Amino acid sequence: MRLRITFSKSGALRYTGHLDLHSLWERTVRRAGLPLAYTQGFHPGPKIQLASALPLGFIGKAEIVDVWINEPGEGSDRSYQEILQTGCPPGLVISDVKVVDEHAPALQTQVVSAQYQVTLLEPADGAGLMKAISTLLETASINRERRAKTYDLRPLIESLELLPADGSRELRLHLRLAARAGATGRPEEVLAALGIPFETTRIERTGLILN
Repeated sequence: MRLRITFSKSGALRYTGHLDLHSLWERTVRRAGLPLAYTQGFHPGPKIQLASALPLGFIGKAEIVDVWINEPGEGSDRSYQEILQTGCPPGLVISDVKVVDEHAPALQTQVVSAQYQVTLLEPADGAGLMKAISTLLETASINRERRAKTYDLRPLIESLELLPADGSRELRLHLRLAARAGATGRPEEVLAALGIPFETTRIERTGLILN
């Protein structure tokens, strides 16, 4: 049985890396008492797939992981969400669990884009920022460098907008960036293109879009 789990990752877990998060989910399923399924072969491992790596320091509001379990016996009337939450450490909160086709493509290959909310922690000129966003979106190409290679950031920006004020003085941006293999947009690169220092922001990944 393949369970697709949507969860948030915050607090100290913001600084848990991708591989450590994989191990954390293995421990969580074990603590919850569910029979985790393993791969076959000489080096069997737990059948767990995380949708997309989240950079250290980012808050994940709707992350996704697929976990395979051997079907449990009869007798439990608790939901998988409730059962799994009992094994979660502080900072890991499950919002949804559903059963999906266990033979469907790998979860990582189903991710097409990601949504982010960026909060500016220092005062900023809203009108000036609106103008900078408009200019950026009208630009045909935005050359950036990553790992000593030049790439075009512009086609990776699917949407970018300044959110309406909510009574707070902090300005917020909403971004939807491509997140496909070999074509992944990074919010810190968009901030750099807007002239906003990454260190003066709080970034939350608010959703992953699957095909």
